[in-house]
Amino acid sequence: MSIRQISEELEKKMFSQYAAFSSESKGRKVPELPCAIRTQYQRDRDRILHSKAFRRLKHKTQVFLSPESDHFRTRLTHTLEVAQISRTIARALRLNEDLTEAIALGHDLGHTPFGHAGEEALNSVASFGFKHNEQSLRIVETLEKDVGLNLTYEVLDGILNHTGSVKPITLEGQIVKIADRIAYINHDIEDAISARIISADQLPYKPIQILGFEKGKRIDTLIKDIVVSSVFKDTINQSTEVKEAMTELRNFLFERVYINSPAKLQEQKAKNVITLLYHFYMEFPRKLNTETITKIKDDNLERTVCDFIAGMTDRYILKKFGEHFLPLPWQGY
Repeated sequence: MSIRQISEELEKKMFSQYAAFSSESKGRKVPELPCAIRTQYQRDRDRILHSKAFRRLKHKTQVFLSPESDHFRTRLTHTLEVAQISRTIARALRLNEDLTEAIALGHDLGHTPFGHAGEEALNSVASFGFKHNEQSLRIVETLEKDVGLNLTYEVLDGILNHTGSVKPITLEGQIVKIADRIAYINHDIEDAISARIISADQLPYKPIQILGFEKGKRIDTLIKDIVVSSVFKDTINQSTEVKEAMTELRNFLFERVYINSPAKLQEQKAKNVITLLYHFYMEFPRKLNTETITKIKDDNLERTVCDFIAGMTDRYILKKFGEHFLPLPWQGY
């Protein structure tokens, strides 16, 4: 019996009946021989972790565009916080931590430079629209390594449905969907306070009283509430009181931080950068890099341009914008 098979047997003994067992995965689009050591979901986690798209997250905006302080979150640190919260919940409910972690690590791979401002810009110019969760799926199915990562059906479903109205098919995916919100609400509050956009005493009192006055306490309350509300059940739940408190905090962030706050003063400039580059590459596709040019076919120029721009980091897109739109100093002969 291989190490993988031993792990699969341990899952059957230790996990809840509602867990997604590695040995019962719906499989991959392209069948592969099983690994002797790792389970299906462990392989998926490792493939995402070692991907180029994952590494690029460290230079992509979470909320604050190109912050000078090293302490503000990036898309990568957000992803790691989601993974940590997700694994804590999964372990407490005796669900599959490896599947949960794989979904969490892959859920935001498709985010554009400049965060949601970049997503909105691409969505406004692309004829087919643009959503970061769909782009995350496209990365792992098609773009990474030029053939995709060939992940399992359960991981693909969790990545696609981590946002939106569709509920993931696994409890592990449902955990990531809520953990994503828990993470960004609490770390965005902390970053906004550090940036002096809001102060702690401006937070709405009722939800803070319910969840906690400190970030760690709020996260602890939210995690424990999910565990208590979901144990021995076939769906991931929150109590009404805690869910309403979290929603009120989220609404506060939209009103005071995400929309029309000092943190957003540069967003229109960021959108302009993406819009101008999109139209530039559509008109002059030969200005794309050599690797990207080879992917252009007769009917997919727009798709290729969107993939190229969406994959950029904040600093790389500013570099390309400078190359194409800013005059170079005269060098003489």
